[in-house]
Amino acid sequence: MPDYHDDLRLGHVLADAADSTTMERFKALDLKVETKPDMTPVSEADKAAEELIRSSLQRARPRDAVLGEEFGSEGSGPRRWVIDPIDGTKNYVRGVPVWATLIALMERGEGGDRPVVGVVSAPALGRRWWAAEGLGAYTGRSLSSASRLAVSKVSNLSDASFAYSSLSGWEERGKLNGFLDLTRACWRTRGYGDFWPYMMVAEGSVDICAEPELSLWDMAANAVIVQEAGGRFTGLDGVPGPNSGDAAASNGLLHGAMLDYLRP
Repeated sequence: MPDYHDDLRLGHVLADAADSTTMERFKALDLKVETKPDMTPVSEADKAAEELIRSSLQRARPRDAVLGEEFGSEGSGPRRWVIDPIDGTKNYVRGVPVWATLIALMERGEGGDRPVVGVVSAPALGRRWWAAEGLGAYTGRSLSSASRLAVSKVSNLSDASFAYSSLSGWEERGKLNGFLDLTRACWRTRGYGDFWPYMMVAEGSVDICAEPELSLWDMAANAVIVQEAGGRFTGLDGVPGPNSGDAAASNGLLHGAMLDYLRP
């Protein structure tokens, strides 16, 4: 099995640099915010953080490809870094501390590209999570000060905590009825949103979560962290990994029952 220790250490270095950039402009009164063609916001901090990560990767991993939310795809090859400079930009621009930089390394294999390293850093919350294939998933302040993550052992939906982002996405895609039926079957539901539900699945504080429309940069880092914590990460179609355009994550025990409600 490949050794991803060096890539994981690099992921932390990239996250440290991004944290400094994003925190410097968080809650700034003169923060510049634009609207992208898809009508979602992008701030100057999104762009600055991605540019910083890209320039660092160009020096440290010049042969690797890069895909980022703000500046698209660059390079080719079997290894590709996938970046979401600020996951939760709407929270960021409103001063809500629930946002994070997502950094993943994907590697090509027989079954297609899969995430092998993931770092999720939420500096306004003072939290960071990370994982690498075969090395487990962790949370803490640094590589040397961390605790290992493990998903929950809840095995019945009636005892499960279900996290999601919003109702509107499910309604827009004609999947609201199944979503609502799932919420009724669960013990507890909360709309935490963005990266956080996946990290809570990995921690064992939430049992299942799902979203109906996502991009690769929204999912790649989350997927490897959930999987290395012992959970499952698939599309709503049940295909493993972050390539389906939507996502379902669980402790594994509840995955099939969740998908029975949500699959297309």
